[in-house]
Amino acid sequence: MAQPTYGTMGVDWEQRIDFDRLRVERLQRAKNLLAKSEMGALLCFDMNNVRYLTSTHIGTWAQDKANRFVLLPQNDEPILWDFGSAARHHQLHCPWLGERSRPGISMLRGTMSPEHGRAEDVAKKIRIELEMRGLHKEPVGIDIIELPVLFALQREGITVIDGQQLMSEARVIKTKDEIALLNTSASMVDAAYHELYMAMKPGMRENEAVGLVSKVLYDLGSEYVEAVNAISGERCNPHPHVFSDRIMRPGDPVYYDILHSYMGYRTCYYRTFSIGYSSHAMVDAYKRCRDYLDAAIDLIRPGRSTGDVASVWPKAQDFGFPNEEAAFALQYGHGIGLAIWEKPVISRLVSLDHPQEIKPGMVFALETFWPSKDGWSAARIEEEIVVTETGHEVITRFPAEKLLVAGAHYYTVGGPLPTVRETEVEPNSDVRNLVASSAQKERIGS
Repeated sequence: MAQPTYGTMGVDWEQRIDFDRLRVERLQRAKNLLAKSEMGALLCFDMNNVRYLTSTHIGTWAQDKANRFVLLPQNDEPILWDFGSAARHHQLHCPWLGERSRPGISMLRGTMSPEHGRAEDVAKKIRIELEMRGLHKEPVGIDIIELPVLFALQREGITVIDGQQLMSEARVIKTKDEIALLNTSASMVDAAYHELYMAMKPGMRENEAVGLVSKVLYDLGSEYVEAVNAISGERCNPHPHVFSDRIMRPGDPVYYDILHSYMGYRTCYYRTFSIGYSSHAMVDAYKRCRDYLDAAIDLIRPGRSTGDVASVWPKAQDFGFPNEEAAFALQYGHGIGLAIWEKPVISRLVSLDHPQEIKPGMVFALETFWPSKDGWSAARIEEEIVVTETGHEVITRFPAEKLLVAGAHYYTVGGPLPTVRETEVEPNSDVRNLVASSAQKERIGS
């Protein structure tokens, strides 16, 4: 076990996460890739990329606005434009930015109409900074952008190219402190699953489970519970990827995916349970799901490829789908960091033809799915893995080697009911004799 587990506070008596080092090393990775590129500068609107380059955060409410933006010129420091009060806050409390934190408003995903001139204002701000550095004739890489802003930049004579891949590449290898944050984030979900396991019982609704998990995570210091997929009973197959108000019943399968953020670093963490007891079909499905996951984990080490990992997973047709696109993300791997899906992607859809090398410092989640032969239940399991110099380490620790049964407390006069049983049991010999006797007595079928 190589990854340490820290508390969520900073202390003076123990070396924990070094946030100054985190800021410097993240930015330096992007600078190094920019220096090797054809770009004169990088312009980012994606909130995760803004945080990666500037170590600023103004809450998840702004995640979908595409309003904040940062310019990283060649051989220079990033310049951030933000909501006015936030920009002032960064000037006061983010000394690594200082006067490079400035007020600036884009179009708020179209909320600001084109005639308001915000797109032109953004473009002029960028052109001025580029001209000051003699970079205005060099291509500018952009991650995501609203079309009016793109057109305004082009009218200013700025050549725009794809900068998303550069930032994706910068984020693919995690620093020591990023890995520590991901490990802490996963440890919080360990606790959420424990509380969930203790609470689940017939009558609990999926949305109540979501509320419980959210409370546990926020109490532990999560800054954002991005999603809790709670899927039970017949909703398990096909996977709907969203929770409902369905009531859990005895014998139900139920699986969860818990996605949250601690200091920006996400989790993607599935677990499957049964309520009270489980059918033989569900036990078999869980074992198949676990075997595919373990086979993939066994291949995680430097020098192997994403194609190697995807090759051990079943074809889409093997579990009821016509092709790999239709089954996408059911047998799946993905990098995890400031976003839940980062490089590398592992899927039969792309990885067999375009394999990527697995390298130390990558952190990704591997998730598998298998439907039961009963036609309605299914299993879903996921582990998060750090690639080390010699192999790997799993950082998701809530037990999942075998199917867990929650609320198993059913007793008869003969003792506890088995946790593996069918909802409709086979008739015993007394029942069969009773049926046969009745048929004979009433001359049924004669």
